[in-house]
Amino acid sequence: MKAIKEADSEIYSHMAAELERQKSVLNMIPSENYVSPAVLEACGSVLMNKYSEGYPFKRYYQGNKHVDEIEQIAIDRAKKLFGAEHANVQPLSGSPGNAAVFLAFLKPGDKFMGLDLACGGHLTHGSKVNFSGKIYQQVSYGVDEKTELLDYDKIREIALRERPRMIISGLTAYPRSIDFRKFQDIAEEVGAIHLADISHIAGLVASGVLENPVPFTDVVSTTTHKTLRGPRGGLLMCKEKYAKDIDKAVFPGMQGGPHDNNTAGKAIAFKEALKPEFKDYSRQIVKNAKILADTLMGEGIKLVTNGTDNHLLLIDLRPLGIGLGREVALALEEAGICCNANSVPYDSAGPFKPSGLRLGTPVLTTRGMKEKEMEKVGKWIADVIKDYKNRDLIGIVRQKVQDLCDVFPYY
Repeated sequence: MKAIKEADSEIYSHMAAELERQKSVLNMIPSENYVSPAVLEACGSVLMNKYSEGYPFKRYYQGNKHVDEIEQIAIDRAKKLFGAEHANVQPLSGSPGNAAVFLAFLKPGDKFMGLDLACGGHLTHGSKVNFSGKIYQQVSYGVDEKTELLDYDKIREIALRERPRMIISGLTAYPRSIDFRKFQDIAEEVGAIHLADISHIAGLVASGVLENPVPFTDVVSTTTHKTLRGPRGGLLMCKEKYAKDIDKAVFPGMQGGPHDNNTAGKAIAFKEALKPEFKDYSRQIVKNAKILADTLMGEGIKLVTNGTDNHLLLIDLRPLGIGLGREVALALEEAGICCNANSVPYDSAGPFKPSGLRLGTPVLTTRGMKEKEMEKVGKWIADVIKDYKNRDLIGIVRQKVQDLCDVFPYY
């Protein structure tokens, strides 16, 4: 960052400090990951200078010879990675990608079904404060109040009653696997488009650790960061018969020129994910999550659904009589463990005072940590949760975290 240091010392100081923060904490926010140096270089490259409205070999500007080739490589690799008939690599992130799907298949006021935010859904799955809940008519489905699992019979019952034009499957805080085939069957039964949002689990899907909905689902959306370990961005995949609808919805429907630097980063990340070692990495993410879950439950911490099938865990603080997720998250951050406060199913406290914590294992696995380290981290997390106002304890855990980070450096 020599040029930045010379040009803007103020910004440089914050960037350097952020680098040190990432090195010295256990980043357990499940929607984050640490990309490879190659992806970092691509995102900060001369491709930032190019404008390329349109699609490969069909641009509105000149000078896109090399950008065309880069985007086509990204498309081909995405299709190979997921077994997709068609891929669009231009969405700037997950939410704009989902918005493009709405634009492609729905009109304002049309009805769709999505997972309730408090039960693990995303803002774009129908939250009233989001475009999806403001422009369209959302019908929510949740999880069973006792098991905290998706009830597919109930989802089918709602779909048959409401007859939505689109059904969204996917998660942002649901720690179990999803039966995408059942969602597709339900959508076909009621004549709806099925959008599978795999943003959180894309890396686990690409490596075969979790079910891949791409071959049989109408449309699949994802971010390219999180478990896929690529740059911040989006990706849409669909059946060939919907290719024109999706492409027109992304450009010119939702966006102008794509971010070519991030497109290159996506292409590199897809190549990395096609390597055999990425499968090992993905398997280790889930192994780590399961060991972490077992450790936390062994320490008396309640987990939503009593475990996990994927990369994330959702802690329910209510049985401990705490119910202050944000305060506990701040205490954990001070101890060097970054997660986020999150609502849990049927949380009466509301989204501004959530009673849970969401955490995951992608970054720790990227750094090379395995089951032994998860046992240590789980006990530290439990200690802080049970005594989150104890400043001395927080300081002790912070030093243990620093020592562990020194053993597993990154960047």
